Amino acid sequence: MKMSNETAVTEFLLLGFSDVRELQILHFVVFLVLYLISLLGNLLIITAIALDHHLHTPMYFFLMNLSILDLGSISVTIPKSMANSLTNTRSISYSGCIAQIFLVVVFVSADFAILTVMAYDRYVAICQPLHYEMVMNRRACVQMAASAWISGILYSALHTGNTFAMSFCGGNMVDQFFCEIPQLLKLACSDSYLIELGFLIFSVCLASSCFVFIIVSYVQIFKAVLRIPSKQGQHKAFSTCLPHLFVVSLFFCTAAFAYLKPKSSSSSGLNLMVAVLYSVLPPMMNPIIYIMRNKEMKGTLSKWIGWRLFTKNKMSIFLLW
Repeated sequence: MKMSNETAVTEFLLLGFSDVRELQILHFVVFLVLYLISLLGNLLIITAIALDHHLHTPMYFFLMNLSILDLGSISVTIPKSMANSLTNTRSISYSGCIAQIFLVVVFVSADFAILTVMAYDRYVAICQPLHYEMVMNRRACVQMAASAWISGILYSALHTGNTFAMSFCGGNMVDQFFCEIPQLLKLACSDSYLIELGFLIFSVCLASSCFVFIIVSYVQIFKAVLRIPSKQGQHKAFSTCLPHLFVVSLFFCTAAFAYLKPKSSSSSGLNLMVAVLYSVLPPMMNPIIYIMRNKEMKGTLSKWIGWRLFTKNKMSIFLLW
């Protein structure tokens, strides 16, 4: 029997950053800058890896997958929030909310799987270098990447279907700037959310296992690096691993806080800040880390951009002549 206060929800209202028009425009501009930085950085990584055959190695293959996932995850949430601020609206359709949750979960879960695989790749490369080519062969790399994508899609389909199988009788106000499962659980009728809540807890436990695996892998990597006689070699390894660990830790901790905190334990402002940290910061920081901290990537981009500028200048001189 349906509850008397249960009504059909046709749209949801997202949380706005401000009701002041000037601050709405500021939010649009800030998010636009962050989005363009993420877009440019990840596209540079994808282009560099695709064009330079020297970068056709397992590490860069997984990095390209990570960049594609980062592009997808940030493109699902940020543009809609920007459009709402620009048009002074807060609504998102019911089907749009379903699509947003499905895609966010696909990209975020596959992203975490790829990060785990990348940690394993570095572990084998540094701790078991003699077995690296055999373990991380082309077929194995494709299978690992495909498994990350497929598991993300299946996991998201189950998660999204389970979420929207619930009835919503707590209104349609989502306390977040995009559709987020923990916020939708607040709107669920009676105890219908308990199954999804249990599934969320299981998901966080699974993600925690991946996080522990990443930490243990890097502990082994650091032990191996400390045995390198060259100080320059040690510095190169640490300068790459430590920022990457920072982003992984930030992503995991903020996402875990967002998904596991009690239903009424934090303010809307804190919810917004945490969501921005785990949904916007990692896709923006990953390209910066891998471009600025990776000598091969910087060299490839420098050569490619330099060649493009040279060709353009040469063509301009030819036209003038």
